[in-house]
Amino acid sequence: MAPRSWRWWPWTAWPRTRPPPSESTQSFHQQFSTQEQTPQICVVGSGPAGFYTAQHLLKHHSQAHVDIYEKQLVPFGLVRFGVAPDHPEVKNVINTFTRTAHSDRCAFHGNVVVGRDVTVQELRDAYHAVVLSYGAEDHRGLEIPGEELPGVLSARAFVGWYNGLPENRKLAPDLSCDTAVVLGQGNVALDVARILLTPPEYLEKTDITEAALGALRQSQVKTVWIVGRRGPLQVAFTIKELREMIQLPGTRPILDPADFLGLQDRIKEVPRPRKRLTELLLQAATEKPGVAEAARRASASRAWGLRFFRSPQQVLPSPDGRRAAGIRLAVTRLEGVGEATRAVPTGAVEDLPCGLVLSSIGYKSRPIDPSVPFDPKLGVIPNMEGRVVDVPGLYCSGWVKRGPTGVITTTMTDSFVTGQILLQDLKAGLLPSGPRPGYAAIKALLGSRGVWPVSFSDWEKLDAEEVSRGQGAGKPREKLLDPQEMLRLLGR
Repeated sequence: MAPRSWRWWPWTAWPRTRPPPSESTQSFHQQFSTQEQTPQICVVGSGPAGFYTAQHLLKHHSQAHVDIYEKQLVPFGLVRFGVAPDHPEVKNVINTFTRTAHSDRCAFHGNVVVGRDVTVQELRDAYHAVVLSYGAEDHRGLEIPGEELPGVLSARAFVGWYNGLPENRKLAPDLSCDTAVVLGQGNVALDVARILLTPPEYLEKTDITEAALGALRQSQVKTVWIVGRRGPLQVAFTIKELREMIQLPGTRPILDPADFLGLQDRIKEVPRPRKRLTELLLQAATEKPGVAEAARRASASRAWGLRFFRSPQQVLPSPDGRRAAGIRLAVTRLEGVGEATRAVPTGAVEDLPCGLVLSSIGYKSRPIDPSVPFDPKLGVIPNMEGRVVDVPGLYCSGWVKRGPTGVITTTMTDSFVTGQILLQDLKAGLLPSGPRPGYAAIKALLGSRGVWPVSFSDWEKLDAEEVSRGQGAGKPREKLLDPQEMLRLLGR
């Protein structure tokens, strides 16, 4: 349910192992192990924030039972629907989450939309504690004229389309144009640019959907511009993603050396990861390539480029007004220093012809239920270390807690903090005492409302079907896209 730039998407920083618990955490666990009470806890959202929260609760309280609710029929959130298909190694964390789901003190309930099928108050009545971990499932709009034109899409929807998110399966992006523009310079922006330009034969053995692969085989897109309102020192993508773009088969980079003037001196004081990233950008932009690399670039049929100091002002329509034909960019300059650096318009503009505009300027969470406080400006649930403000027994973790930023280790650590705070409150007697019915009460409510929850064993049947369908084509899986088909396969 969590959609994740993880700035998705530095899912590349996914940890292979958990850090060992501290001594205080171990003693904390031992204090709980003698308790007779079985805390009933539910987590809303089965993306990384949800699963890491559940993992922590199960590990550090030997009696706790955790139910995970998910609006999709399938688990894992952005690991499934956000990570690029050509990054299969990042999805290995699914194995860790599966072990959590297999615990006899954990249960998965998919196909349950909290806020519609069951209210947060009903969950609070049934459980000792409720943790909201449903992520940032919306995108930030451009809020400029013309963004409603055909040919303008959110990067989130485009990623959902090629990754098999059911709500995006009918997106059908028009790839008949020569030039695409991606607005934003984070990892999501590089992901969509890379997928647009990767030779289809390199994607055939991934879990990209067959519909997306077919469309990409017919694609006429030859050039992708990745546009940012600030400069090279403020890009939000990681060095791994940049290196993949530079080395992408059949493509060449277009970087203007003028954008990098004076940068060599300015990067001496920046943190090492930023310094290494900027050095790679400088090298790609200003150094003459070797013979082999020069020959590779000369033979490339596709290209990508970074445009700095440009802010979208208007999507330009085609002569008949029926679709996007370009984008008007305001030329910007930087004011301020460090984190306070911001882009301000200079008054100059330029028009960039294109037939496809993909907006990748960020994600935002939605309010889930009228009873839950929500800050629409920040796009988060107001909280203190994961405790929802003024609602005892209600917690949050992940992007809905802190906003859609950070790498996977940030989400893991953040979720562990929420889990630890919840357990501290439980130990201090701040949560309801006495037994709670947990899923038994919610199951009755859902049954009376005609909702059919999907269990983790149901998911494993769907998983086996996907793997089977993929085998014929040499793919790890062919994702099921239609919820109705999934329910039919489960005999519903």
